[in-house]
Amino acid sequence: MARLIYIANASLDGFTEDAEGRFDFMVPDHEYHGYVNELVRPLGTLLYGRRMYETMAYWEANGDEPEDPPVERDFATLWRAAEKVVYSASLDAVETARTRLERSFDAEAVRALKASAPTDVGIGGPTIAAAAFAAGLIDQVDLFVSPIAVGGGRKPALPAGQRIALELTTEHRLASGVVHLGYRVCHI
Repeated sequence: MARLIYIANASLDGFTEDAEGRFDFMVPDHEYHGYVNELVRPLGTLLYGRRMYETMAYWEANGDEPEDPPVERDFATLWRAAEKVVYSASLDAVETARTRLERSFDAEAVRALKASAPTDVGIGGPTIAAAAFAAGLIDQVDLFVSPIAVGGGRKPALPAGQRIALELTTEHRLASGVVHLGYRVCHI
């Protein structure tokens, strides 16, 4: 069975966005980007909420010019190769290849995907991840904590009101001060 892996960037105080909805405090340098690439490389399918999809759709048409940094070219290739599912009631259509639109998150469909997928599945975006956590679907969390506190924000990296037991499996400090914390979700 494939694992469902949540990859998230957060401020030190736990938010993916500041109070104005900005996430510019998490711009990855080459080391950070390369580290994320290695986490994404084995994923065959990526699940997104609308906002995360709109952010990530950048990679459909960017990151493949010879002057682009190698880590960006690598990520663009990985992103384009993955199947993508976008959960949104407000999007009219998706604009990227290998992407399908679902109007609502269906926990049983994701459970079936995990059971049949030949590779692990990634999930990105705190809102859709909260639904997956609530359904007991997430198996691993890869959290990148940036060395900044934003003083509150719109979206916590981990869902409010849900108790989630985690076991630390890996930790790595990047030169920028970003810390990667890898956790196994303890399904109790």
